Amino acid sequence: MRDLVPGLVILAASFAPALHAHGTQLGNLPERPFDALAVVALALECLPLALRRRWPLLSVALVASGFVLDQLRAYHLVSGVALALSLASTGLHLGRHRRTTAAVLTAAYLALAVALTAQGSGEGTSGFTTFFLLGAFAWAAGAWLRAARAGEEERRRLAAEAALAAERARLARELHDVVTHHVTAMVVQAQAARYLTATPDRLEAALDAIADTGRLAVSDLRDLLHVLDPGHATQARQAAPVHDIAVLVDQARRAGQPVELTVEPGTAVEVGSAGLTAYRVVQEALTNALKHAHGSRTVVAVHQREEEITVEIRTDPATAPSPAPAGAGRGLAGLRERVEALAGELSAGPRPDGGFSVRARIPRAARS
Repeated sequence: MRDLVPGLVILAASFAPALHAHGTQLGNLPERPFDALAVVALALECLPLALRRRWPLLSVALVASGFVLDQLRAYHLVSGVALALSLASTGLHLGRHRRTTAAVLTAAYLALAVALTAQGSGEGTSGFTTFFLLGAFAWAAGAWLRAARAGEEERRRLAAEAALAAERARLARELHDVVTHHVTAMVVQAQAARYLTATPDRLEAALDAIADTGRLAVSDLRDLLHVLDPGHATQARQAAPVHDIAVLVDQARRAGQPVELTVEPGTAVEVGSAGLTAYRVVQEALTNALKHAHGSRTVVAVHQREEEITVEIRTDPATAPSPAPAGAGRGLAGLRERVEALAGELSAGPRPDGGFSVRARIPRAARS
């Protein structure tokens, strides 16, 4: 319905007596009185504008036919302005055969100019050329708007793809952090349990530790599923704060890793992005300690000041091969991305004594 409105407005304006002397006069032929063919020309110029979005090629063909009839009969109707609107709409909405359509319209215009000249038109080459350029400008304006819209749609598509890729990368890091840590702990605990068959009490404690680790893994995976599907019935836990690092340390101890935890006195609770990142740094470092230096002394230090959180994890040299499978090396790379995204710094590498250390500085100003 909205596409019909411009045509109806132009149609109504064509009947206004005050505008009769202001119609489109291509060719400067003597004006002909309004008759039955004028009604046909008027209808062809105005009503097909309703089709300009859905069927732009048909619309411009009908409007151009009405304009040709209007000028050849010298009605000089106000509805002639509909041609400019039709050309602009065709440049905007026509998706196929654009060059062919432009060539056909140009040929039709040349034929009209020749026919008007044969009828005694005094328009001259400059007049016909000026009118043609005005029509070409209307088409070009529509084509420019089409290109601008296509460019904006492409930018939105690329932005959406970039956001999707970033979200996938974030979820991949979360999945890596959750699954690798818990599964590594379970593998180490299960391997150790094989040597405890002669001591039922210690075996039962080891199996309980494996079960607890499995429950933590399921809980963390449910939280991740809640992120993927917010409508999921499971209630997600709040993002892990710094004080939950003690849970990680206890889990590593139960897996057979001697871990010492040092927390700066008076450390405040941090729940936002900075706190979660600190939690993930400790989680990945403890996972790597279990993998590559199982049974070696590990020290975790947490310092939270007003402006930043600093965590440092130091592991002594490995004393025996670890039963856990080797990783792909993406854990530390993902941690570095996390920390740098918060304008922080992360360093990780071997120590002079053969051990390994991980240190992260995470600005609190970046917390969410």
